[in-house]
Amino acid sequence: MYSAINDPTRWVLPDVLTEMARTNPDKCWVQDCSGESMTFSQAQSQSRRAGQFFLNMGVARGDLVGIFMLNSCNFVRAWLGLGKINCTAVLYNTELRGQFLKHQINDSKISCIVIEAELLESLIEIADQVPALKTIMVCGDVPNNMPNQWTVLNWSQYASEDECDIQSLRASDIATVMYTSGTTGPSKGVLMPHAHCTAYGIGTIECLELTPEDRYYISLPLFHVNGLMMQLGATLLMGVSVFVRLRFSASSWLSDVQKHRSTVTNFIGSTLAFMLAQPPTSKDKKHSIRAILAAPTPPSQEEELRNRFNVPDVLSAYGMTEVNIPVWGRIGSKDPGAAGWTHGSRFEVKIVNPDTDMPVSAGDVGEIVVRPRIPFAFMAGYLNAPDKTIEAWRNMWFHTGDAAFMDHTGRLTFIDRIKDTIRRRGENISASEVEDVVISLPGVSEVAAYAVPSDIPGGEDEVMLAVVLEIDATISPTEISMESAKLLPRFARPRYIQIMQSLPKTATGKVQRAVLRKNGITETTIDCD
Repeated sequence: MYSAINDPTRWVLPDVLTEMARTNPDKCWVQDCSGESMTFSQAQSQSRRAGQFFLNMGVARGDLVGIFMLNSCNFVRAWLGLGKINCTAVLYNTELRGQFLKHQINDSKISCIVIEAELLESLIEIADQVPALKTIMVCGDVPNNMPNQWTVLNWSQYASEDECDIQSLRASDIATVMYTSGTTGPSKGVLMPHAHCTAYGIGTIECLELTPEDRYYISLPLFHVNGLMMQLGATLLMGVSVFVRLRFSASSWLSDVQKHRSTVTNFIGSTLAFMLAQPPTSKDKKHSIRAILAAPTPPSQEEELRNRFNVPDVLSAYGMTEVNIPVWGRIGSKDPGAAGWTHGSRFEVKIVNPDTDMPVSAGDVGEIVVRPRIPFAFMAGYLNAPDKTIEAWRNMWFHTGDAAFMDHTGRLTFIDRIKDTIRRRGENISASEVEDVVISLPGVSEVAAYAVPSDIPGGEDEVMLAVVLEIDATISPTEISMESAKLLPRFARPRYIQIMQSLPKTATGKVQRAVLRKNGITETTIDCD
């Protein structure tokens, strides 16, 4: 374990690598799908060579540099190489295209980017719209149609460089920028200090009770907090070996964790649902997984992980890119549906009335507000958006916009985004809970639940569903209504159903409920009342 894990002034992951390379030089740290692997000492040497490569190509200390890459050892080298020279890595979702990609590149004002060869086409398409971008480092084969305004290099050239001098880094220096999904407006870049990045991994270590003997399996993207900070960061801090998959694959998950003798892994809701949808096999229990961190984890999914796959501990958590992970589950505690408890040594968490900011009583639903107890273990603001930074803070608390309740023990249960919580017949209804029921119906491929105004004065909201059916599905809106009514409480039953070809989504795949609410009830909407 990192010797300064209890000293927040030394929460700097590039410095953690320096120590691990000295204390565990020959232990394999990262292995990827291509068969490449790095020991801690190799990761130290290669990231320093990558840092020198950036410097030789005109990157100045303190610059923002883009990373547009799939999960691999190369991603890790580029990210840590930038850290070694005190530059800020701007991480882009590999699904970004067109306007979404253009906005983030122009907003971050990068002049240099490391990019996967298979993602080049999406960058070439906007070449004339990103004028600040000058240097392209390609991981893979470089095509012949590269725009003339760019200096193009092959990323593999880093290996022939000398090792850069290690810079003195502070916990307050900005290590990384990650963009929020921007459901109702342009995405915002979150400024993430080194201490903030490190605190994610420390939380994972404590939550999962990691030891150096564990083996992590990462299938979530490294351009997001979960894959990079919560998982990879934790393995660096604890000296744990890790296998990093190129992309998540539900059909390969079981064979992967068996092959690599993995003991811990993380899911997000959609990936867990896809994995559990795989047909049961006689090998489901033949693995070494002792703990899974998944958020959110509906009780039915938690039960299946415990029973079908014989996973001893299934834990959840709550957090955001902006506020870190202030709430974690606990090994040995079975709390279906709950996110966990506040890590009070690092964060304060309250549930407040979203209109008055006054605390609500235990068990009542309100908005989650958070603030840090440790300097720089929180976002430093939004990149180029001071107005949005100020807007997020009120009465000295960061307002998450998320609805939850906390019981008398301090255990927090996440409900939904506040704007996606439906109020009907005096009850707060979680859109996600309605969706979990409807998606289980045969023939339903995707579903989004949201509120539309009631036609009854004072009737608050009605529940509406936007449903995408599977190809050749025979289920009708009336049948969807009847079958879901059997599984939902009376106050949560949908009144309106809209059959759609696809759901409107952001570049990161989140359903844009704001668009659905704006569309409202149309001529093709079925009223099931």
